[in-house]
Amino acid sequence: MRRLHIGALALSFVLAIPAAHAQLVIYRCTDASGAVTLQNGTPCPKGSKQQKKVMETPASTLAPPSIAPPVVPPPPTPQPAPVVAPAPAPAPPPQAVATPKQPPPALFECRTWDNTRYLGENPQPPPRCAPMQVTGLDGSNAMAGGAACQMMDDQCQPVAETALCDAWRQRVRELDARATFGGGDAVPPEEAERIRRVLADSTCMP
Repeated sequence: MRRLHIGALALSFVLAIPAAHAQLVIYRCTDASGAVTLQNGTPCPKGSKQQKKVMETPASTLAPPSIAPPVVPPPPTPQPAPVVAPAPAPAPPPQAVATPKQPPPALFECRTWDNTRYLGENPQPPPRCAPMQVTGLDGSNAMAGGAACQMMDDQCQPVAETALCDAWRQRVRELDARATFGGGDAVPPEEAERIRRVLADSTCMP
């Protein structure tokens, strides 16, 4: 009667087969003395009789552990852009308040001792020196002995209110004529400019 020996190592291979394998290859080895060993996945040594058997093993029914997907934090809620108030419009420059025009000041029509007429603003201008005729000792009109004059006031009358604008215009025309052709009493430039400005700022001008 032949002896059948099952090696402990071969049996441990069978028991240690992971359940996840789909196939199991067993080698049945019989040596010259008739001893039988089972080897898992390892062919029999030379000089042994070998029988190979492929065994189908059920796949593991255990489901692989589920891996939770990584928790992705929700994207941050976009903050609304700050509302920038528009810069206030610059204040318009103050409008120049036009000074209402006034009627021209009073004028006087004056006449000198030699009957020269002129327009002025002073109703009592300073007196003028009117030359006097000098008679010599011999009764002649020679001036060798000296000269004399008499202080005389100009005679002035106010210009009517309805004629003031025409009188002021006439005064400015006389200034222009003196500046162009000369003659008459000299008028300082500052005074001439003031007279023109009075007419321009009055109700006589549009």
